[in-house]
Amino acid sequence: MARPTDAPVPSAAAVLDDAVRALAPDAGANRLVPRIAAGAAPRSVFSTFALEQHQVIAADRMSFRHLARRADGDPPVAGFFDLLAQGETLAIEQLAAPADACELTEGQIADYAPRPGCQAYPSYAARLALGAEPADVVIALTANFAAWGGYCATLAAAMRDHYASPESARGFFTFFAEPAPALDDAARAVLQHGLDTGRARSGTAHRYGRLLQAYELMFWNALAD
Repeated sequence: MARPTDAPVPSAAAVLDDAVRALAPDAGANRLVPRIAAGAAPRSVFSTFALEQHQVIAADRMSFRHLARRADGDPPVAGFFDLLAQGETLAIEQLAAPADACELTEGQIADYAPRPGCQAYPSYAARLALGAEPADVVIALTANFAAWGGYCATLAAAMRDHYASPESARGFFTFFAEPAPALDDAARAVLQHGLDTGRARSGTAHRYGRLLQAYELMFWNALAD
């Protein structure tokens, strides 16, 4: 439904902040991260994480590139998703160190059979890339990135404190845990355009976001099984 012409346009920052609060995962829903935080998870979980993430990142990069292509002629939207795709390229590079620390070979990475629960997230992201309104995807992704960043910060600290992992092996997690002001600015620009034109729909975006968060939790809990 179109926004009434006389209704005030909310700010992009307010809409994104609301999504982060409303879509935050329930405490205790993630079965694995608290175990890692306490040093109680086996080291083998980091190997499985790295193997799964090779496929997640490759799939998400394709989804973000497709969203950027769909935004042809709309530079703010294309720029945002191009930034995300570039970030996935950097993430693949950062993943090399933890993979090496786990002594994973190129053959093991190439031949790995992924767990369905770990790959539900990128599958749904690809679905959104095919037909969802980009501004709505921005809202959903922003909420999810907040949760993902928090998990990564927890793992980086746990790897240092409980698993004696070298700094290079923790780089993947600190990469995602650190603030990304350029990406935040780009997200607000895309969403503000969507709000100004009436194309952004918070209700739809929150529906997308709830599923993304559920699939995010599925990823971690599938690793825990």
